[in-house]
Parts: sequence; C-alpha cells; structure tokens
Amino acid sequence: MTGWAGFGVLTGASLVWLAVLQTVAFAIGHRIGRYNVVDVGWGLGFVGVAWLALSIGDGDPVRRWLLAGLVTLWGVRLSWHMYVKCRGHGEDPRYTALLAKYDGPPARIAARRVFGTQGAAQWFVSLPVQASAVCGPTSGPAVVVLGAGVALWIVGFGFEATGDAQLRRFKADPANAGTIMDSGVWAWSRHPNYFGDACLWWGIWLVAASAWPGVVTVASPMAMTYFLVVATGARLLERSMSDRPGYAEYRRRTSFFLPRPPRRRDPSGG
Repeated sequence: MTGWAGFGVLTGASLVWLAVLQTVAFAIGHRIGRYNVVDVGWGLGFVGVAWLALSIGDGDPVRRWLLAGLVTLWGVRLSWHMYVKCRGHGEDPRYTALLAKYDGPPARIAARRVFGTQGAAQWFVSLPVQASAVCGPTSGPAVVVLGAGVALWIVGFGFEATGDAQLRRFKADPANAGTIMDSGVWAWSRHPNYFGDACLWWGIWLVAASAWPGVVTVASPMAMTYFLVVATGARLLERSMSDRPGYAEYRRRTSFFLPRPPRRRDPSGG
C-alpha cells in the first residue's frame, strides 16, 4: 500500500506498539514501586516505530534505512543511559511531585499522566519517521536538505552523548558532591543534553522533509523542543536546582539552552 493508506497502516501499528510498550513499562514500574522506569522506555519506543517504518513502509528504502539507523543509535544509547542512571535509585522527584498533585490512586494517575502521556508524545514526535517511510525518493536540491538533516543530527547526538558522559563521570567522583558541573559542554550550556536532543530531532525532521509530504510534520520537532525546554525538561530542572550553592553564579555565566562561550567568573562570587 502506498500514500495515505500505507501511512494509516504504519501509524496504526506504531500506536499498538507504543501502547504495548507503555503497558509493560507501567506494570514493571508498579511492581518495583517507582515509575521512573518510563524514562528507560522513551528511546526504545522510537526505535520500535523506526523499525516498523522500515518494515511496513514502502517509500524510499535509502531514507527508511537511514532513519532507522539514526533513531536506533540515539534511542538505544539514551535508554541504556537512563537505565544506568535510574538503577539503584528511588523515584524521580518529578514523578513524586506529579503523583502528589492529583487526587486518586497513584497507580491510576501514573497510568494516565505518565505512561499514557508519554506514549502519545512518542507517537506524535515520531510522525516525521512515519511519514518519511511512505514518501518517494529524495532528489534534486532536496538532497541538500537531507544532508543538512544528517549533519544537524550528528551535532545534536554529539552534544547529548558528550553531556551525559561528562555529567556521569562528574557525579561518580565523591569529591564533586554538592558542587555544580560547569566544565566541558556544561560550560557552554546549562542543558547541553536537552539542546542536543532538540537538534537531532530537528535533523530527523529535515531528513523527512527532503521528500513530500514529510515537511508537514514540522509540529513534531516543535513539540519535542517544547517538552525539552518547558514542559518536562530544562525549566522544570532549573526550578529544582535553583537553591543549590553556586547555581546562581553558574546561571549568570552559562547560557540557558543554546551553547555559547561562558561569561567570565564574578570575582566577588555574586
């Protein structure tokens, strides 16, 4: 099947996959008593959609393989990182606050507002991958758009992976307990991992936009950027970090999201 019929089959299969994934993740989280397991399933959900797009889609095979490779590399790395980060720790404060915000059984609140919301977000953000899988080949000047998308994905993946690795090493050193990570890419942006995530999803959209009608899925990277900056990402983390010693000075010196050279330290410490 081609065109909209093929897209309908693919997006339906993607919804089923994400519903199953989130159901299993919820069951695991409910059993172990912490729902931050949902973060481990975030990247894996996109990987599954990308491979469904590769298998079911009948669009340009080169672009389908390309997107499957890019999404898989990103998603597997991120899910493993989140697994290592969460292993042996308690519930994420974000989810504790969310469950306390609403009346009712915590399990029901988590099912709807954590796992259900994440599954819907995964489906929406992955629309460029789904749409691209039923589009024809990239040709002519649009090849430049595809190349720009891959280049932007590489920049984003580099920022995200480097930021995560640097922060992991920093936290593993007991000498750094209670201090602020302000070196490496963290000296250029207070949220280099979120910046990188936004970049690579805009890159994936550009790859999809290199063939019509992939360009119409622009709302997907916009939504991802909103999640990363406002809804569940940088702004939320900033509120939880604001009272930590040294964070005010770090904020003064370091860009919020877009990387730039850090300002000079204030000798007075103010």
